[in-house]
Amino acid sequence: MVNTFYNTCVPCLPRGLLVDLDDTIVTDDAVSEKTWRSVCRRFAPSVENTNPDTLYESIRNVAKQYWKDQENHRKGRLSLAATRRQLVRLAIREIGFSDDRLADRIADTYTVEKELALEPVPGAVEMLRSFKNMGLRLALVTNGGSDVQRRKIEKFALGCIFDFILIEGEFGMGKPHPSVFVSAMKALNVEASETWMVGDDLERDIAGAQRLGIYSVWVDWRGGGLPLSSVVLPDRTVKTLVQLTLSSSQPLLSPQ
Repeated sequence: MVNTFYNTCVPCLPRGLLVDLDDTIVTDDAVSEKTWRSVCRRFAPSVENTNPDTLYESIRNVAKQYWKDQENHRKGRLSLAATRRQLVRLAIREIGFSDDRLADRIADTYTVEKELALEPVPGAVEMLRSFKNMGLRLALVTNGGSDVQRRKIEKFALGCIFDFILIEGEFGMGKPHPSVFVSAMKALNVEASETWMVGDDLERDIAGAQRLGIYSVWVDWRGGGLPLSSVVLPDRTVKTLVQLTLSSSQPLLSPQ
């Protein structure tokens, strides 16, 4: 059962829209598993005493432990390619094999192939263009390193859609820090009461914005609903940006 929270108070239509990048506009985690499994199938024969599934699970487990630490998450996402090398080196050591050069090849191959696999979420770019044509002020607000995120923005021609772009690696701070949202609103010349934040990360996108009084829309692209343990309650939930409408009669969730 999908656990979805709805705010009973529908806000006025926004003047400003803050939008996350990864898995909101462009696929990211959505292509990670498929890419990792492909890379592990290719390189497993070079790793002694293992098979593709074992190699994949080792990388997955090491990454899970690393990324759940908030300080690791903050530092690691600013240089993803280097962080992946570190994690793959540790992962193959966990299965009793040590070859840093091979580990780096595995990590670098994943980095290249994942970027090639990225694509816009269906309909997301078109929806953003329609919002822009309606006169909304749009800001792209994304965590991560400048080089990686700028390549996505350029690849999918997103720059012309947004009135303001804030990237953690360039700004020096990432979501959920209040300065990120405040700076974006200042650039758009809007107040929190007339701003909506749209993103897929419950803590960084949703909770971070709500602390400032910003109406927040959670993109549940996995379709699993809120975790039962979640203390964050989005004001609205959509599966993709395509479901986000600005009609006063049907403000945020179209029929499914």
